[in-house]
Amino acid sequence: MRLRNKPWASDFISQYPQYLIQAPENQKGKWNELFGNDNPIHIEVGTGKGQFITGMAKQNPNINYIGIELSENVVVLALQKLVDVELPNVKLLNVNANDLTNIFEKGEVGQVYLNFSDPWPKKRHIKRRLTYKTFLALYETILADKGEIHFKTDNQGLFEYSLMSFSEYGLLLKYVSLDLHNSNMEGNIMTEYEEKFSKKGQRIYRVEVQYK
Repeated sequence: MRLRNKPWASDFISQYPQYLIQAPENQKGKWNELFGNDNPIHIEVGTGKGQFITGMAKQNPNINYIGIELSENVVVLALQKLVDVELPNVKLLNVNANDLTNIFEKGEVGQVYLNFSDPWPKKRHIKRRLTYKTFLALYETILADKGEIHFKTDNQGLFEYSLMSFSEYGLLLKYVSLDLHNSNMEGNIMTEYEEKFSKKGQRIYRVEVQYK
């Protein structure tokens, strides 16, 4: 579903440069300096309205989180949420995931979260899936040794494709859940989509994979 255009978004974003970082390529290799500590950096690619990343930051104050969102009309909603809670360990970027290697130095990121990514179901759009091999190569470049991807979706087709893509790339499957909300996982932070789908009784799939 396409969100309505928000003509006020740019002005609102310009008021909070401490949260939504402009010219993030200038921070490449220096993100810990911006956060003012040496804590691990975790990124969420496709941060949506920000419920997951702010929840994770509250739960884990000793981890720095960076939310990446392409749509200005969406990232501004995450920014509003962040302004309300004033978390020092969260930054937001309004950029394309294809630019990750221009923004982060090799090994600068500890973990990548992919939550309810667009499934791009048509075969001709397969290269746009965030678990396609070219994206896996981007993540590998910026991740530290044995860095991980944590992936959640309600889409069974995308999940099955992603498991295959991870395996073909040579990633180690550390954890797989075919029904997350009926598993024994503790501390799960739900996204807005996750809440919506789970209330409808839809199954949530989750996998953790590690680069060797």
